[in-house]
Parts: sequence; structure tokens; C-alpha cells
Amino acid sequence: MQSLSLPRRHLCGFTLIEVMITVAIIGILAAIALPSYRDYILRGQVVDATNGLAAMRANMERHFQDNRTYKTSGDFTTPCAVDESKRKVGNFTLSCKAGTPTDTTYVLLATGSGPTTDFVYTINEAGDRSTTGTGSSGWGTCTSAWVLKKGQSC
Repeated sequence: MQSLSLPRRHLCGFTLIEVMITVAIIGILAAIALPSYRDYILRGQVVDATNGLAAMRANMERHFQDNRTYKTSGDFTTPCAVDESKRKVGNFTLSCKAGTPTDTTYVLLATGSGPTTDFVYTINEAGDRSTTGTGSSGWGTCTSAWVLKKGQSC
């Protein structure tokens, strides 16, 4: 007698439950990683504002050394009056607060746009820094320092 046995087939592939578990794990990792990545990118863009303000402050002090005033003096234009396209640093625009500069004072602003919308950093002639606006949840404001990362307090 001849034995009738069916040939054994090897099944290849994944079961539905294995695929669902993989998708769930990827979803959980993405939910954790994406907000952290966004905060990482924002921290990198905030550096543009602080570096730009430091450079503009140095230019203001240089102007004062040469002219004994922060305002435009004769043919010497204050850095605050330079073309706005030259005061763009990353996603931030550098400017002087309305009413400044005076002969002895100024307040510089770095106002964000794009992903840094509503981020506003300031510094004055005495070096007093402040963060008056932040555009992202968890980023605080401070009247005595620059907020450079999420969750930072004064």
C-alpha cells in the first residue's frame, strides 16, 4: 500500500497580529520622538536670535565708541537703521524697540518668524536680557534672562 500524504508546505510571511504589534510599537516611538525632535530643532534656532543680538549689541557699542551716541550721527548710521534684510538671522529679525536708540540707551529685539513665531528676545545697553514671548507650549517667559530651552525658568 502506498501512503497518501500531502506535501508539507512551509508558510512564509507575517500574521496579522505580528504586523499590528509592529505598527503599534512604531506609533508609540513616533509619539515620543517627534515632540522631542521639534524641541531640539527650536533650541537650535533660538541660538540664531541670541547670536544675532550679541553681534548687533557689539555693533551698537562700536557705534557709541566712535560717535558718543547710539543714534545716527552725521554720516554715521546707527546699526538700528541698517536695511532690514541685513538684520535677518535665521528665522529671526533684529530691530530696535520703538523710541530707541537715544543718546545713551537702546533696546534690541529679535522677533521670530516661521517655526519660531512669537519668540521675542531683548537686550539693552546694560546687558539686561529678557524673553517676552515664546511661541511653543512649555517654553516660558523671563524678565531677567533668555529662555533657551523648553521648561527653563528664570
